[in-house]
Amino acid sequence: MLSSCLLRVARRSAASAPAATAARRSMAAAAAPSTAVSSTFNDGPPSVFDKIVKVTIIDPSGARRIIPAMVGQTLYEACDVNGVDLGPSSCGPAQEKVRSSTWTEPLYGEGAASGFDHVLLQGGNAGVDIVEPPHDNEKKMLEAYWDDDEIFPESRLASQVEINDKMDGMVVYVPDRIVDDIP
Repeated sequence: MLSSCLLRVARRSAASAPAATAARRSMAAAAAPSTAVSSTFNDGPPSVFDKIVKVTIIDPSGARRIIPAMVGQTLYEACDVNGVDLGPSSCGPAQEKVRSSTWTEPLYGEGAASGFDHVLLQGGNAGVDIVEPPHDNEKKMLEAYWDDDEIFPESRLASQVEINDKMDGMVVYVPDRIVDDIP
């Protein structure tokens, strides 16, 4: 009796095998990536990899290190998570955020509080071009902590630079640190 039931199940699955194979092929074709030019939005659900960019850090000795950074976090946070020492953070959040050409939202943060986390951003990167320009207190902290010959147009404080999705492949140079551990 058990063998006759198994025999019937085997016959049914063998009869439906061509239809199942055709259905699997059509599903695989639908799931296969298109060779056409895709838009910036995928049809599938968002992935973590849509929010991660790779940033190359060059330390004062010239050693290069590629680190992952999440979109939305600061450059200092990305370096801190990945073990890159930038010194003490300019811990204050941004004072304001430019939302459009006509609206700047006040965030009531204290802004940069020190100038220890000085970095140089790669010029010509699309992500660097859309980063908010440095606020007045960030410029003041750079001038207070660094000499004039050490400040460049690409100079920023890492705690004030927010990572965006266009920064993938960006190069960041970390200059020699100021002595910050004197008691």
